Amino acid sequence: MAKNKRPQDRQEKHDEIVSVARTLFLQDGFDAVSMSRLATAAGVAPNTIYWYFKDKDEVLAVVLTEVLNMHFQAYLSTSLPQLIDKLLWLVARLQDASLLISTVHARLQLSPSISAWHDNFHRMSEALIRHELLMQGFLETELDALTKIFIFTVEGLLMHQCDEEMSCRIFEVLLRQLKLNV
Repeated sequence: MAKNKRPQDRQEKHDEIVSVARTLFLQDGFDAVSMSRLATAAGVAPNTIYWYFKDKDEVLAVVLTEVLNMHFQAYLSTSLPQLIDKLLWLVARLQDASLLISTVHARLQLSPSISAWHDNFHRMSEALIRHELLMQGFLETELDALTKIFIFTVEGLLMHQCDEEMSCRIFEVLLRQLKLNV
């Protein structure tokens, strides 16, 4: 019986650390949160975190994976009819993690955990946007480049904090120009 209890307790503690890290990272930013601060907030000794995670970058990757999965699952269940509405919805939902986007880009070359997370984010995002563009009637031969343009636009909007009206105008102009050239 104790054999079954230990893995459950370990998973609960892991989830608790991730939850605390998510709150701290989203509130204060990655650089402002030391492993000691995270441990204190999670109610564990600092070295305990290393039983669950290789380093702070791995904690960040797990936090971002949770955020990303939550938002993508919600996106898949939305029934917004227009591509602009879907893109605006996605940007608005990812806004809470925008503070961490510059951290991800700054740490790409330094951290295998962050690099792997970033690659996965792009794979998921690109597949989603590629599908949406295909549904809009864009040519298959243009989809790779168009997908990158939209990914860069979404990342730019998240990093530079545009209000919803400006974000909408950016997507409208982009789509209008692309459709004129099809």
